[in-house]
Amino acid sequence: MPDQVNELAERGKALSPDDRSRLVDLLLESLHEPLASEVDAAWESEIERRLAEYDCGQVRAIDAEEVFAKARSISR
Repeated sequence: MPDQVNELAERGKALSPDDRSRLVDLLLESLHEPLASEVDAAWESEIERRLAEYDCGQVRAIDAEEVFAKARSISR
């Protein structure tokens, strides 16, 4: 039985550098798919929590310009 991993690696080496880079990105991404879905679910929950707090008046929105100005002052 041929070694599929080595065979695929050899075929991958024949690709252009851009295509090899894209292939590597796709393979690495596939390793993290379960984690990515967990992160997405956690963010969805966090978004809902923050919106609920805003809707009931527990928190107030801050103007983006105010946020950026504060960030600039901190980074100096």
